[in-house]
Amino acid sequence: MKRFESLSGWGRAAASGLLLALLAACSVEPTYKRPEVDTPTAFKEAPVAASGASAASAPSAASAPDAGTWKTAQPADDAHRGEWWKIFGDAQLDALEEQAAAANQDLKAAAARVQQARAVTRAAKSDWFPKIDAGFGPTRERASAASQFLPDSAGGTTGTIWRAQVGASYEADLFGRVGSNVNASRADEQQSEALFRSVQLSLQADVAQNYFQLRELDTDQDLYRRTVALREDTLKLVERRFKEGDISELDVSRARNELASARADAVGVARQRAASEHSLAILLGKPPADFSFAEAPLVPVAARVPPGLPSALLERRPDVSAAERAMAAANARVGLAKSAFFPKLDITGAFGYESATLGNLFMWSSRAFILGPFAGTALTLPLFDGGRRKANLAQARAKYDEDVAQYRQQVLVAFREVEDNLADLRLLDDQMREQNNAVQASQRAARLSRTQYTEGAVSYLDVIDGERQVLNTQLQASHLQGTQAVATVNLIRALGGGWGDMAASDTAVGSAAPAATPASSAAPADQVARR
Repeated sequence: MKRFESLSGWGRAAASGLLLALLAACSVEPTYKRPEVDTPTAFKEAPVAASGASAASAPSAASAPDAGTWKTAQPADDAHRGEWWKIFGDAQLDALEEQAAAANQDLKAAAARVQQARAVTRAAKSDWFPKIDAGFGPTRERASAASQFLPDSAGGTTGTIWRAQVGASYEADLFGRVGSNVNASRADEQQSEALFRSVQLSLQADVAQNYFQLRELDTDQDLYRRTVALREDTLKLVERRFKEGDISELDVSRARNELASARADAVGVARQRAASEHSLAILLGKPPADFSFAEAPLVPVAARVPPGLPSALLERRPDVSAAERAMAAANARVGLAKSAFFPKLDITGAFGYESATLGNLFMWSSRAFILGPFAGTALTLPLFDGGRRKANLAQARAKYDEDVAQYRQQVLVAFREVEDNLADLRLLDDQMREQNNAVQASQRAARLSRTQYTEGAVSYLDVIDGERQVLNTQLQASHLQGTQAVATVNLIRALGGGWGDMAASDTAVGSAAPAATPASSAAPADQVARR
């Protein structure tokens, strides 16, 4: 008979465990699905294919004329970005990128945020396991006569109870309450990692852009130095002719004015360069006082970057991935808010020793345990809370709708940024070609005006106008070269970074090259955090 009762007890325990397992499997979290977005088949501003067909009719970016300069794979967002800046073939830029990756403080802060998110995920996963603790100490209490079945005249008794116990508590994962919290924390962690990659990509692009802007200012400084030297020679010529009585003092004053203006403009460029150099020092994690950069003119950028397909952009941009992970977290929190409408089971208990005297505390006869409502075991069902749970659910659903809208907006912004930079690069080629023609024409006009002035055929105003035109056209050409370099970096940033080994090329290669595997140059967040 006792054996039969024991078997029945085990059967009831097994049935209860099976029921709890089924309830835990009944998650109320909505099934997550990435929202649909309108994705064009090709970029509007993509380069025209070699056959003359539009980029929209091209099967892939690999068939575009520029495909050979940039070999793309099909990576996911969490693949490490390649050293895309090496397409520019500049050793100084390579060194700057390495320094920024090792010492930039914004990148370190982003890596620390990743570590925080990972710790939150581990804390959420700990709710799947029971909590066990131990305690020791006395309890002074007075028991009433009624609780001891004594007459009222007997009065209560006062005593000290010593306890040494091990306690355990566990919340059953009914209706996916714990699982939804873990899913939300895991999505937050993935969002934090995507944001880290976004900060990393932005840092790489900012360093490259600042570097090219410095080089552009170096070109401007070189132009002004040559202009100042030319106007110094011109002033000597004008002063000699004035002494000989060929011209009036007015031409001398004009020559001195042009020389002083060129020197003042050169100082202004030097001031801009100093500020740009300071900005680059901050990106590298260095005080501006400890950083200086040698002057060198800008080398025109010859690299060409094929944009690929718009659908791949959703996988490559880390900011788009971060927005998508925010939706996943919001979806999980909808399930967490819904689980609050269902019963909650908390199991707690304690086992140990208790005794009226400390000396008898650890005797075998002093063992005791408690398991029941007095220790907190309870299956609670919420009945009324004034609408709090309903409001929390409405808030969670509204947050999900907000994240969906922000995700779609981020996708649109990504498409726009790619189109903007593709248009910039396409039109800059034409503009730079015409600007080079303008430089050559202005230089010829300046030479003719100087020759004719020496012969007395034209006035000095013609010489001044010619020299001004030369300087303006050269400065504009320098500006366009810097803009082209920055636009190339912006396009790479808009595309989400680069992969594999890439080399710059002056000419387009029409044949498709095999896809490269993702490079692993970018340091993971945990490595950056440990630096």
